[in-house]
Amino acid sequence: MASKRWNLTKVDPATVQSLQQALGISPTLCHVLVGRGITDFQQAKNYFRPQLSDLHSPWLLKDMEKAVERIGTAFNNREKILVFGDYDVDGTTSVAMMYQFLCTAYDAVLLDY
Repeated sequence: MASKRWNLTKVDPATVQSLQQALGISPTLCHVLVGRGITDFQQAKNYFRPQLSDLHSPWLLKDMEKAVERIGTAFNNREKILVFGDYDVDGTTSVAMMYQFLCTAYDAVLLDY
C-alpha cells in the first residue's frame, strides 16, 4: 500500500496570531483558516455563518432545467421518484432532506388540483 503524505500549507504566523486574537479560538484552527485564505474576523464570520445569499444559483448546475421539468412531470403523472445517495453522513442527510422536500412539494402540487 502506498504511503500518503500530508502537505501542510505555510502560513504567516503573525496572521494566525492576529486571527486567533480576533476570534478567541484555537491557534491550530486559525492556522487552518489562514491556510484557506481566511485572514480576518469578517471572512471567518462569513465562513462559519454563511447566508443563503452567498450560495451560487442552483440553475447553474448542468441540466437543472431538465431535472426540474422531469420532477414536475413525475408529480403530474403521480409517478414514484427514487432518491439515491451515498451511505455516509452527508449522503444520508441529503437524501433525507430531498425526501422531505419532495414530499412537501408533492403535497403542495396535489393541493393545487
